[in-house]
Amino acid sequence: MARVIRVLLVDDDALVRAGLSMMLDGAAGITVVGEAADGQEAITATDAHAPDVVLMDLRMPCVDGITATRRLRARSRPPEVIVLTTFDTDENILHALRAGAGGFLLKETPPAQIVDAVIRVAAGDPILSPAVTRRLMDRTIAQAGAYERARTMLAALTPREHEVALAIARGRTNADIAAELAMGVTTVKAHVSSILTKLDLDNRTQIALLAHDAGLP
Repeated sequence: MARVIRVLLVDDDALVRAGLSMMLDGAAGITVVGEAADGQEAITATDAHAPDVVLMDLRMPCVDGITATRRLRARSRPPEVIVLTTFDTDENILHALRAGAGGFLLKETPPAQIVDAVIRVAAGDPILSPAVTRRLMDRTIAQAGAYERARTMLAALTPREHEVALAIARGRTNADIAAELAMGVTTVKAHVSSILTKLDLDNRTQIALLAHDAGLP
């Protein structure tokens, strides 16, 4: 007989939990073993019911979904976690995945796809909704574009200006830079002014951010 997947539902909205429970309990090979209204209850319910998969909301009172996911996944025999939320910001997606979630779905996901996600994640196959995958792809492309742009811009600097820009990125003051690079403070200020003009930047913070985008230490 095939193993039945045990699911724990975690959401602070009782109506959402009720809808998910009816949907999943009606699917072959899946049973809902418990519910929780926040992250702390999720941890307690996991101790009580030993679920294979936890469907986890993000924004909840007491303990949020990211924190609960991190705590559950840190266990010696952790359940798989699928985040199911309406909030698909880049930060939420990345924080959830870094916390150990094996899936990230939006609540607008069709029921059949949620059922399929539970089965796949229980089998160790991570899954993201198409919208989330697109956001991550767009973010990667944007980061790659920022890196190339920053590298191109910094290539316009002289070797000395590049050294000054790198020192600024490290948080050095003009006096620190003068001492490190064996030049006068007035000369450092002149280099900073030249950097701002060449790169069409407004302040030292923008220089530091550009160096960061270029992958410089």
